[in-house]
Amino acid sequence: MLDAARRIHADLPVIDGHNDLPWAIRIHHNGLDDADTTRPLPARHTDTARLLAGGVGGQFWSVYVPAWDEAPFTTTLEQIDLVAEMCARDPGLELVDTAAGLRRVRAAGCVAGLLGAEGGHCIEDSIDNLRALARRGVRYMTLTHADTIGWADSATDTSRHGGLTDFGRDVVGEMNRLGMLVDISHVSADTMRHAVAASTAPVIASHSNAYSLAAHPRNVPDDVLESIGASGGVVMVNFYPPFVLQEAAAQATEMFAEARVLMAELGDEKAVSLALADRRTALPRGSVGAVVDHIEHIARVAGPETVGLGSDFDGIDVTTPGLEDVSCYPNITAELMRRGWDEPAIRSVLGGNVLRVLEAAERMAG
Repeated sequence: MLDAARRIHADLPVIDGHNDLPWAIRIHHNGLDDADTTRPLPARHTDTARLLAGGVGGQFWSVYVPAWDEAPFTTTLEQIDLVAEMCARDPGLELVDTAAGLRRVRAAGCVAGLLGAEGGHCIEDSIDNLRALARRGVRYMTLTHADTIGWADSATDTSRHGGLTDFGRDVVGEMNRLGMLVDISHVSADTMRHAVAASTAPVIASHSNAYSLAAHPRNVPDDVLESIGASGGVVMVNFYPPFVLQEAAAQATEMFAEARVLMAELGDEKAVSLALADRRTALPRGSVGAVVDHIEHIARVAGPETVGLGSDFDGIDVTTPGLEDVSCYPNITAELMRRGWDEPAIRSVLGGNVLRVLEAAERMAG
């Protein structure tokens, strides 16, 4: 079965919605000389050889900046510059900002990179800054990250607005005009509902799972899955065990609350991570089958055209066995084949559904 899966992957069908390698490079490496994607990066989940081995033809690179950054817009621009340089240095990578560009690079046997900004705090409450990100090629923005912001509630913070404010709806409308995908990962369930209702283009969840299977606040309730499917959007399934397994979700939710307290005390992301490292390592890990359970649940609730993949590689500290790095996507394909999925449906999940949404956003911009 795995050989058949690798045949499907041979022409690079995979598009992944979320990879945090740029931030990992910023905080764990001494620049791109120390994190050269043309060479093996054993400390990371990602390098170009493994992307190609996994059949990845399109990768959304997260230009994430934490909510506590003192100048998040400037830091986001720096992260965009880092990704641009990373791709310029590596002949196997090319940065693109259109679906046509992705198709061209994938057909050439390379990996097309796209940009996704993670957290609406990065625009500093400025529509002009949002437009500047679009000009730099950012193709989606996640409306919040872990913290509630002035115009949108986060899934993992106190709700202050009951979803989106009027300014938040203006942000969604401007993203539609700019052809930027509205990303509802990380936001509260009410923010999800407001964003889907406010958007005239299909929305995405770039790295989220089904709440019915793992009741983590980061995951998407069934009614939202249905509305995303009805509006032509895509939910890109995350590989992180706390978003996959119910037992891991409960433990991780408790640890997140502790991490927020520690961050307020220590003010150091690395120190907080180290303090909780042993407990994270002990989390239940699940299996490829458990990840595919989320794919199948979303397909049942919202339709198979509503599912994609959003690994969260290099932004997670524990991985699912069989999905340890970016070379492992064929294991998902093999599991789908074992469950009776046909090749056209598999290809849609691997990347076709996301391409359709990208193209729809481009057509509807203006």
